[in-house]
Amino acid sequence: MQHGRILVVDDADAIRTAVASALSTAGHQVLARPDGSTLEQDLQRFRPDVVVLDVMLPGRSGFTLLDTVRGRCDAGVVMLTARDGVEDRVRGLRSGSDDYVVKPFDLAELVARIEALLRRLGRVHTKLTVGDLVVDVDSGVVVRGGAAVTLTATEFKLLAHLATHRDQVLTKTQILTAVWGYEDYDPNLVEVYVSAVRRKLEEHGPRMLHTVRGLGYALRATESAGTGV
Repeated sequence: MQHGRILVVDDADAIRTAVASALSTAGHQVLARPDGSTLEQDLQRFRPDVVVLDVMLPGRSGFTLLDTVRGRCDAGVVMLTARDGVEDRVRGLRSGSDDYVVKPFDLAELVARIEALLRRLGRVHTKLTVGDLVVDVDSGVVVRGGAAVTLTATEFKLLAHLATHRDQVLTKTQILTAVWGYEDYDPNLVEVYVSAVRRKLEEHGPRMLHTVRGLGYALRATESAGTGV
């Protein structure tokens, strides 16, 4: 799953909740605020990839917050406004916003615009999910059942490859080529690393990394009887 970190600032409860829900459903991490009173802290701690700003906000306006975002980070900015005048749109774009969306808007279109902006900025992250296992390819973080799983660099590369090909049986040669970059090597190397990864995963749940006798290995969300050990 590809995802980004999105900060949404809108004082209208219904709009803020709907936008946050739509983005979360699409797989993104979302932080929603009713105003910009904590913007500086949010930029530092949450490190958003895209900031969605309403123009008409209590306290500091969206345009003022836009200047703050531009001065502190390289996040993309999408402006939301009930105003449909050309002057406001031109002002927003000239002030450094990446996109400008007029209310009322279609939620699916807004999500699509944000995702397009994430791709243009090269800020799309990849998470691989297999059952209760989440492998964050960009951060190198692995979580199973809500608990962090600590892996070495090679173990992480192996697990990420298996998760990318979830439910597929991969031979030792295929794994050697993908993880180590060569196929002419002691195949026992694969067995050693598979055993290590399997043991760490099973500290947090039932078996999901299976040995399929005579064929190879497969990562599955649940155990499948009769396929291997």
